[in-house]
Amino acid sequence: MIEKEVILELIHDLIEEKGYFIVQLVITKTNSIHLLVDNMKGIQIHECVELSRTIEKGLNREKDDFELVVSSPGLDSPFKVVQQYFKNVGREVDVSLNDGRKFKGKLIEADHNAFCIEEKKKIKMDGRGKKQTRIEKREFLYNDVNEVRIVVKF
Repeated sequence: MIEKEVILELIHDLIEEKGYFIVQLVITKTNSIHLLVDNMKGIQIHECVELSRTIEKGLNREKDDFELVVSSPGLDSPFKVVQQYFKNVGREVDVSLNDGRKFKGKLIEADHNAFCIEEKKKIKMDGRGKKQTRIEKREFLYNDVNEVRIVVKF
């Protein structure tokens, strides 16, 4: 079986040079390699092709038969690494916590321990019949989060 360390070593220089970050690397027992990669500006097809060719050049098909897929995470994919939070500051996200609670709001900041969203709520103010929009800032620790996804709007 091909080891993750081998793949990481093959692409290390290219990842560093181009400013990519690895979202996920999965290698199955049958040597099916799936690499999800991104960067702060978004990754393009030709960049995935370049990574794929770099990996293929470094592996020996005579020794190890393998399948290789290099792609970017889809717009509807859940966040897997902290860099995705940094990249998506300013976008609306759905947050699902480990305890089952759900929130929706604009991702306003992120660091290596937690992230914050601004959640808009309509509430009645002072007994008036009209609802007003109130914005609440909510902070979440990554360990408390089950899943975060970008809200896709058309």
